[in-house]
Amino acid sequence: MKILVISDNHGDQEILNSIKAQMTADAIFHCGDSEGSPTDSFFDGTSYVRGNNDFATGFPEEVSRKVGKLTVYMTHGDKYGVNFDLNRLALRAAEVDADIVLFGHTHKLGVEWQNNRLFVNPGSILLPRGEYSRIGGTFAMITVTDTNFKVDFYNRACQEVPELKTIIKR
Repeated sequence: MKILVISDNHGDQEILNSIKAQMTADAIFHCGDSEGSPTDSFFDGTSYVRGNNDFATGFPEEVSRKVGKLTVYMTHGDKYGVNFDLNRLALRAAEVDADIVLFGHTHKLGVEWQNNRLFVNPGSILLPRGEYSRIGGTFAMITVTDTNFKVDFYNRACQEVPELKTIIKR
């Protein structure tokens, strides 16, 4: 099973449509700050949340969704202090019994395995920050098997960045 995760495109709707056209996934999640509208065609069949820069009505604050046998929980992250640590987000993930936790907001890509939960921040597709900002904007693809989670990061041209591949045994 494959889960596509995008965040923080900040008004660049063209990149969202390009990624969706080029990548194949069983589920697509957008972690907020699209600066668009929930009625944009990109969001058809996509799970999405409100970011701190999303002002249109209709964006939920959080989503908890079954994908296959796994529970995927997503929020933007600003309400959980993810710029500082994942503690509050981890508590919420435990409350909803999430297997996979998706968030954005920091514009810094990252993967963590904590208390048998996979935490993924795909980075910002438009305005990356942090150690890997030299790559340009990024998004993530999570491949789930019976034995592991594989997280691959891609650049704006939908090219895999091999040095960022992470495999976590379940």
